[in-house]
Amino acid sequence: MIKFDSKIVRVSVSAWALALALSYGMVAQAEYDLVLKGGRVIDPESGLNAIRDVAIRGDMIVEISELPLQGKETIDVTGKIVSPGFIDIHTHSPTQLGQYHQVMDGTTTALELEAGSYPIKEYGVDIRQQPLINFGSSAGYINMRILQKQGVKLAHIAGSPTPVGVKGYWTAFMSLMSEQRQGFEEQADEQDLNELQALLADGLKQGGLGIGLALDYMSEGVDATEMRMIFDTAAAHDSIIFVHIRRGVNGDPAGLYEVLDLVRETGVSLHICHIQHNAMRNIDLFLKEIANARSEGLDVTTELLPFNAGSAAISSAVFGRNWQEIFDISYEDVEWAATGERFTEKTWNEKRTNNPQGQVIHHYVKEEWTRRALAEPGVIIVTDLLPMVTRDSKVAPHNAAFTKVLSHYVRETSLLDIETAIKKMTLLPAMRLEKVAPRFKKKGRLQVGADADITVFDPEIVKDNATYADPYRTADGISLVIVNGTPVVREGELVENTYPGREILGQALPPKSATLADENESD
Repeated sequence: MIKFDSKIVRVSVSAWALALALSYGMVAQAEYDLVLKGGRVIDPESGLNAIRDVAIRGDMIVEISELPLQGKETIDVTGKIVSPGFIDIHTHSPTQLGQYHQVMDGTTTALELEAGSYPIKEYGVDIRQQPLINFGSSAGYINMRILQKQGVKLAHIAGSPTPVGVKGYWTAFMSLMSEQRQGFEEQADEQDLNELQALLADGLKQGGLGIGLALDYMSEGVDATEMRMIFDTAAAHDSIIFVHIRRGVNGDPAGLYEVLDLVRETGVSLHICHIQHNAMRNIDLFLKEIANARSEGLDVTTELLPFNAGSAAISSAVFGRNWQEIFDISYEDVEWAATGERFTEKTWNEKRTNNPQGQVIHHYVKEEWTRRALAEPGVIIVTDLLPMVTRDSKVAPHNAAFTKVLSHYVRETSLLDIETAIKKMTLLPAMRLEKVAPRFKKKGRLQVGADADITVFDPEIVKDNATYADPYRTADGISLVIVNGTPVVREGELVENTYPGREILGQALPPKSATLADENESD
């Protein structure tokens, strides 16, 4: 007969039970705040694409398991895709209405990087106290130029102008008699450049996520010397420039070559906004030149919005030039955003005179250009959403960009597979921003230790519903959106009185030399 030591048996059984409990996550279960159960988890960085449970504690993902997990709250997401939250690096709508429509499209972080803002602390005044999603801005050069040239503080295009000093009040007085556009059209002298350089450095110090250079809107004013100053300043602070390049006649690559040459001279990091809207009929050449620059080791990226129209104020500088030749369109191809009315020459001139800040939608992009850019590896997907202020004031339906990609370009036409589409909306924008904001190393991924910014959607029914006639229709199929560990959208409905969004600031390096003037003198 074999004899057993009862103490040893009890210890062994206890150890076995503890090991079993740990293997199934039973000991740690009670510590999870939220578990997403049974969804198809897609992480674009690791390549994970499998059924998993995801556990969240606080604002972080703490467990991803093949085995069942339990938390204080468990949400069954069987049959749905669990994705990192969508990151939009090109929006102009830091408003309550804008954030609502972006989160209903699956966006967890929305950034104003093309136009930017200045001062940074005044960006998003409409949402700062109650942010649904994460927000942030680049240091906006156009805002600095208006301030320096006209004495007018306009923190963001969705804000209100405020006169600053004698120059500002003189501008305000003169504006009663004629539109003042020195910030857009007047060239800078040496003193101006020194002041603008100081404003750029200050904007980066305040937390600007790079430099926003909406160059096409101030093309007449900014010359080669000023461009070199901007690029030198960005390089000195090891920052990024987000540029809307100068746009010539349909397909003219001169604006692209201008910025790529400056990248080669300065080594600065560059992101080119809405590529197909700039390249137009020459999209193949533009993408080839960007790919060539990257093959040289240059840090150049680009983006597109999945819509075949542009949108801007009717008084924008581009409409003061030969816009019909530039876009290869005429009056009937442009609509008044508020009503959908198409223009004639007479109504166009009337609107430009009587309502210069009104928004127009100009239909000039061909679908084949958009498809070509969307299929290009490494191209980021953005919205380019204009300010949504009230439902009575219509804008282009760019708030539906991400669901349009998932429904039309993934499910309906198979231009992209689901993994690639998610990567273009999550990981790629996060990686673009890691250099200036290390926080993004924890975004755009669905991994243990990543921020709990998560979008859950049904791939079979996800669909954009917003149209040019009715941009305020929300999408189908976005069932759950989590921002910093807190559900903001549940079962396709906004969670009331829940504002977990946070401002994300850049961490600009101090300049590499005492002053850029000293650096230039040593050349």
